[in-house]
Amino acid sequence: MQGLDIPGQWWTLFRSPALNALVEQAIAANPTLPAAQAALRQAWENVYAGEGALFPSVTAGFSPSRNKTATGAVTPVAASGNPYYSLSTAQVTVLYTPDVFGGTRRQIESLVATAESQRFELEAAYLTLTSNVVAAAVQEASLRGQIAATEEIVKTDSEGLDILRRQLQLGQVAGADVAAQQAALAQAQAMLPPLQKQLAVERDMLTALLGRFPSQEPAEKFDLASLRLPRDLPVSLPSKLVEQRPDVRSAEAQMHAASAEIGVAVANRLPQFTLTANGGGQSITMAQLFAGPGTAFWTLAGNVTQTVFDAGTLLHKQRAAEAAFDQAAAQYRSTVIAALQNVADSLRALQSDADALSAAAAAQQAASASLEITRRQLQLGAVNYLSLLTAESAYQQALNSVVQAQASRYSDTAALFQALGGGWWNRADSSRQETAAAADPR
Repeated sequence: MQGLDIPGQWWTLFRSPALNALVEQAIAANPTLPAAQAALRQAWENVYAGEGALFPSVTAGFSPSRNKTATGAVTPVAASGNPYYSLSTAQVTVLYTPDVFGGTRRQIESLVATAESQRFELEAAYLTLTSNVVAAAVQEASLRGQIAATEEIVKTDSEGLDILRRQLQLGQVAGADVAAQQAALAQAQAMLPPLQKQLAVERDMLTALLGRFPSQEPAEKFDLASLRLPRDLPVSLPSKLVEQRPDVRSAEAQMHAASAEIGVAVANRLPQFTLTANGGGQSITMAQLFAGPGTAFWTLAGNVTQTVFDAGTLLHKQRAAEAAFDQAAAQYRSTVIAALQNVADSLRALQSDADALSAAAAAQQAASASLEITRRQLQLGAVNYLSLLTAESAYQQALNSVVQAQASRYSDTAALFQALGGGWWNRADSSRQETAAAADPR
């Protein structure tokens, strides 16, 4: 529905308690989320470290030493006449670099934009994890449905084989007819092991998404009957989609960071100003270190430097920053186009899934009725075994088509929620609170 917002826990719309429990377990234990949260904290700590450059730095030092005067030189010894003496120096140094041309502020701006990008990388990791869990659950349900359909086909083929064997005893069919039905049964039975293997692999992947070892397989199991399609599907306008997708927001923040780096490069080509203040005391005894004006010293200094020649280094760094911005802008545009395409593909897939499921259900009903009629005719001797094989094959294909069409609807519905951003802006769980705290701890 146009303009319908997406809930933060969008997977609950499938109305499966087992799926809800599994997603919450993945959020709590999968290691990708703590890694992304740590990366976000690191990015913000880099911002705070960068903000320190706006303020003076103050250092304090104390340097005691034991010395001996060279009495054979022209330099006189200490006033006491003793060539051995101690010297203590205590000083405080203040260093300040004024941000005259805004280079430091642009550097901080770049760090903030990088932190914002990392924030949306965390949201993308959250969305990817939850989407993968839902997709894995749907795939497991699909495989269980295919296994059940194959087992039903095996049962149907076995019943057909029993009919032919009775007719063989009555002399109504040849042995070759029975052998052909046995081959069809064996072929149907051979389809089960690959499906069971795929199911085991899918269970292992689902266990890994929960942050567990393969031996810690979850108790939850899924089939298509346990899932429900959402009653209403959201559809966002393109402008809204740009605000919702974490990958688009991350690309936008990366472009912002690249823009700020141009300002840093420009400021580095302009004069650099430094102010220094140094003060303290020096004495041959600790008691007199700050005793009087004779032991005190101080220095105030200013410095201006301007690069005169660097073989074009700073110029090319500026051009490199401008090229990086052009790259980030192109990547942002590419991300937006891919996002819109992703949503359009999901919507078209859902439309196609509805038609495919309707057609597959009709085909299954027709194939089931045809198989039943053919089986009764075979018992009466009205048709030969070839008609039975044809009816069984049609029924087999129809059963698998229904299962796959149902699974596709669930998978493509989950893909639509992922394509629309997953509703991270409406999430109010503990993970969301941690994200907000990491984004602005102050």
